[in-house]
Amino acid sequence: MSDLRDPAPYDALLLLSFGGPEGPDDVVPFLANVTRGRGIPEERLKEVGKHYFLFGGVSPINAQNRALLDALRKDFAEHGLELPVYWGNRNWAPYLTDTLREMAADGHRRIAVLATSAYASYSGCRQYRENLAESLAALEAEGLPVPRVDKLRHYFNHPGFVAPMVDGVLASLADLPEEVRAGAHLAFTTHSIPTSAADTSGPVETHGDGGAYVAEHLDVARLIVEAVREETGVEYPWQLVYQSRSGAPHIPWLEPDICDHLEALHADGVPAVVMAPIGFLSDHMEVLYDLDTEATAKAAELGLPVRRSATVGADPRFAAAVRELVLERAATERGQGGERCALGALGPAHDLCPVGCCPARALKPAAAGADSPYA
Repeated sequence: MSDLRDPAPYDALLLLSFGGPEGPDDVVPFLANVTRGRGIPEERLKEVGKHYFLFGGVSPINAQNRALLDALRKDFAEHGLELPVYWGNRNWAPYLTDTLREMAADGHRRIAVLATSAYASYSGCRQYRENLAESLAALEAEGLPVPRVDKLRHYFNHPGFVAPMVDGVLASLADLPEEVRAGAHLAFTTHSIPTSAADTSGPVETHGDGGAYVAEHLDVARLIVEAVREETGVEYPWQLVYQSRSGAPHIPWLEPDICDHLEALHADGVPAVVMAPIGFLSDHMEVLYDLDTEATAKAAELGLPVRRSATVGADPRFAAAVRELVLERAATERGQGGERCALGALGPAHDLCPVGCCPARALKPAAAGADSPYA
């Protein structure tokens, strides 16, 4: 795959992310964007934004995306892939619509899209597709050319995504005091979502208890545990746990929460824990606050040694994986097929989200899927 150089029919790559505030004055407007349509008053948004204010109102996600842009452009240039890379966000500047408007003005008509979410779920996939449809509709209303957008497949089990996380867990284990290292527990964390959203994640045939969302995370966790065992000779006990719940108390969300999990492990006599945020491509505010601040404080209160392993971020192996994903999809679109890299038991994800995949809470048009109005 890495020997191929032809990105046709694609003439650009769009890095599509969530966005985040870059100063105290941005926090409430950013949260208003995130919660638009829910009628949440400004005073409540200020309360919700306290995590951002603790860090000067700056989310780490934008700097992480800039680093990833640099890594992608560097990798593409080094491998002779002549494909410009743009960046657009759902909830903050650079806004997705503005970026697509710029790309259309630059003459781009067939765009590959990399979302900074590796797994199947409404919020991690279809909602991005809905945002793409909204932005394309805005361009259409302005009388601008409407490019075709194709979202690259989920990359949760791509070697270039998994390998950096394996290294992160190994480094965290090595950083634990030697006397507790062998008995350490691995807590793989991801964003909690409502159980109803988890159960309907992925294509219809994967719906059920936890759906594709939970199955994909479990597959990645098993891959990391096995790689760590091969490297250390130790098969560490582990569990998939959740963080960053934000819903109403009466609505069931995925559990256990990481802090509750730390308490349970401590009560069971576990001597140390490595928290591995496998659900996050880079250091979001959820990682910075919920793990590095809140969960770490809980562990200190318990007297439980913990380490937090690194996210993938702009690792060169991930940049290479994105190049491979672009070229793989390009070959498929040209009718050539080819190798599709994937580890674990689930195999490579679909290119085109089928009807019924990660259904919306309310029916909205979504681009880059079998039900797209912009085929």
